[in-house]
Amino acid sequence: MSEDTLSDPAQAATPPSVLELLPSDRRVRQPLPMLDVVNERFVRHLGQGLFQLSRRSAQLGAASVQVRRWEEVMADYTGELAMPACFGVYGLQPLRGQALFACDSGFVSALVDALYGGGGTVHTPIDRDFSPTEQRVIQRLMVLLGQEYARAWKDVYPLVPSYVRHERLPQFTGVATPQDALVVTTLSVALGTYEGQLRLCLPYAALEPIRDVLYGPQQATALAEDRRWVSQLAREIQAAEVTLVAELAQAELSVADLLAMKPGDFIQLDRQPMVLATVEGAPVFACRYGTHNDRYALRIEQHLGSQGAFHEQ
Repeated sequence: MSEDTLSDPAQAATPPSVLELLPSDRRVRQPLPMLDVVNERFVRHLGQGLFQLSRRSAQLGAASVQVRRWEEVMADYTGELAMPACFGVYGLQPLRGQALFACDSGFVSALVDALYGGGGTVHTPIDRDFSPTEQRVIQRLMVLLGQEYARAWKDVYPLVPSYVRHERLPQFTGVATPQDALVVTTLSVALGTYEGQLRLCLPYAALEPIRDVLYGPQQATALAEDRRWVSQLAREIQAAEVTLVAELAQAELSVADLLAMKPGDFIQLDRQPMVLATVEGAPVFACRYGTHNDRYALRIEQHLGSQGAFHEQ
């Protein structure tokens, strides 16, 4: 029996997934239903926020939640993240304590590449100090993370994370002592060709004043019903019919040239090799124009999604 195992016979029958013994005999019940709801909202809001920041679609995976000691978390960060990494420190008004967002330098470089017109394909780990440009991008990212996390808590609890600073190494953050318990949320993220993780750490001591909120099954059930409504709405939107428009070419004429034209005249068109197909003015596909089965057709070369730009080959 490990040193963390409960020795009280009355509690010995409790499954390990329900109670976890942490320092100072603090027991944390799991799962945290309302925190799962917050994280699901955070994934949705952060995806929208990253697109507005980088003009590139980011794919975010479901969040996993663990309760761990800070010394274990810091050891994982040191072993898994190429240093320097990015560790953002946040206040948790009106609660006490500080939260921590962490990402690796590869995500920073992919974000910088996307912001400056690339496709998020440059994500080499940085083995130097962050440049002034990278520092500014990191600050914008950290402010965005705090804003979207605050939106995720809306209607659950008025938690407002406020960005304080960012550090290059986890031991300089000072958010917890080695034996403190933290609630660790891990999100998978893909931007361009980059794939990695975003990590969020909340001191459990800071969350204790709102334990009733976090363990509120009735409120979690109500919000789960709200999520089902969102899923139904998404299915209805996907079934909606839209008009796809492909502009094959454009011609520029002066007013005098236009007035001088008569039946039988020709307008010279310079057709580009790639055609942009749009829906309500929003770019959707990059295509090539031709014929298929004796009918005019477009061959899709690239799915633009929400990126809205393509590079001609």
